[in-house]
Parts: sequence; C-alpha cells; structure tokens
Amino acid sequence: MQLSLMKIDTEKEIASLAHLASEIWHEYFITIISNEQIDYMIEKFQSVPALTDQMTNQDYEYYFMTIQDNPVGYLGVKPEEGKLFLSKFYIQQEHRGKGYASQAMELLVDICRNRNLAAIWLTVNRHNTSTIAVYEKKGFKTVRTQAADIGNGFVMDDYVMEKEI
Repeated sequence: MQLSLMKIDTEKEIASLAHLASEIWHEYFITIISNEQIDYMIEKFQSVPALTDQMTNQDYEYYFMTIQDNPVGYLGVKPEEGKLFLSKFYIQQEHRGKGYASQAMELLVDICRNRNLAAIWLTVNRHNTSTIAVYEKKGFKTVRTQAADIGNGFVMDDYVMEKEI
C-alpha cells in the first residue's frame, strides 16, 4: 500500500494528532522511560497547546502518515539552517514492519530536495536500540550525543543522527 502525507492544519486535526501521540507514546516508550516521563513529555511536547504553539510560533509542520486516508502514524519536521529537523516520527504498533517508515523517509528526502535542504537530522534516545538500527539502515550516522534537561527532573539522553541528501 502507498503511504501519503497529510498536512495537519485544523484544530480538529491537531486534537487527533495529540490523541494519536499519547496512544503511541504510552505503548512504545514504556520499556525505555518511565510512565511519569512519558506523561510529562506528552504534555510538554505533544499536547494540543504544545502542538499548536510549535505550528504557529516555531515553524514546525506536522503530517499524518496515511494509508487510504487512514492515519497510521505521524511526523513533525522543522526546516532550520539548511537542514530538515525530523522532530517526530512515529508509527502505530499494528502498522510497523510494513515498509511505511521507508516510504515516509523517501517522502522526507523529496521534501529536502524540493526545499534545497542538505540533510535530515534527528535526536533519538540512546536506549532505543531498535529505532537506532532502523535509522542506521536508512543512512543516518550518529554525529554526537546530547543530554537535555527538559524539566521536572527529567533528561532526554539522546544521540543526534544525520543523513545527508
């Protein structure tokens, strides 16, 4: 099946995105970070107010990844300094392993080419080994590590990875 990107624009779409984010984060990240940190990060980065602020004031773009107009995941990007920051890239559990991440990555490369952006970069939790392996398979290389204090006693302990276009 062919994956499409549907740009998120309306308040209703933002609310659907926040719901999808909460669902995916609670299912996926529970083996990597605590439930308390998941709740905190969803509220801080993936709630309706946070998403609205990012899209309105910080130049983020969010897209549903869809199959036959049904969302199977979502991604968030932000062009900055000649590169595309891939801030969010999540697929629902029942849709993983079907090639949708590869199709989405091809669409992201197309976005970069159309906007004359030289690379895609992202951050990934250092303990998220399966996702790191996927990014490496897609041509991403680790360029550095970083630890970011996100408040409330929580730290994002990440690798910064980049793929040249």
